Amino acid sequence: MNSVNVVTLLGHLTRDPELRYTPSGTAVCQVGLALNRRWRDQAGESQQETTFVEVTAWGKQAETVSSYCQKGRAVVVEGRLQQESWETEAGEKRSRLKVVAQRVTFLGKNGTAAPEGEPAPDWVTEEA
Repeated sequence: MNSVNVVTLLGHLTRDPELRYTPSGTAVCQVGLALNRRWRDQAGESQQETTFVEVTAWGKQAETVSSYCQKGRAVVVEGRLQQESWETEAGEKRSRLKVVAQRVTFLGKNGTAAPEGEPAPDWVTEEA
């Protein structure tokens, strides 16, 4: 049986993008994304929960995200989940899920695609 690994997230960047290059010259950009969930509990009280997700973009998309995004920018990230595992210096095994971006849409302040006068493209797509 085949499986599907697709996620779509809308949130705000928690920090400025971190761009670096692999030894072979491929660009890779890391960003943090904050996802807010709001609801009312049974007592009618407003509740909020924030989830933090690490996102990685590669190639031209990584360079574009690094050039046009900054902390606080609203974006939609479409991509796939990837499990990352490592061992600490103390020998403890750690792992986390992250998102590998396949498409990033830059949003304006009201949650719509970035306005035409803005220099950033409203979306960038690159298959990873």
